[in-house]
Amino acid sequence: MLYAEQIRAARALLTWGQTDLADNGNVGIATVRRLEARPGRLTGNAETVWKIQKALEGAGIVFINEDDSGGPGVRLRHPLET
Repeated sequence: MLYAEQIRAARALLTWGQTDLADNGNVGIATVRRLEARPGRLTGNAETVWKIQKALEGAGIVFINEDDSGGPGVRLRHPLET
């Protein structure tokens, strides 16, 4: 289960704009805007959500599920290069 907040945070880590996500996920920019506009769990077409998740994971994002120690989040698969 993905949350709009995770998608926005993932884009920030990658320094991607909404257009970058739309292009890499092969979805429309209006779709990205709509999904990110409503806080909470992503709703809509499961295939679209899957495309967005796969695009972000392919770029190095790891999604962290909510558990007893905290809420959902994201992190980079590899450390930042300095």
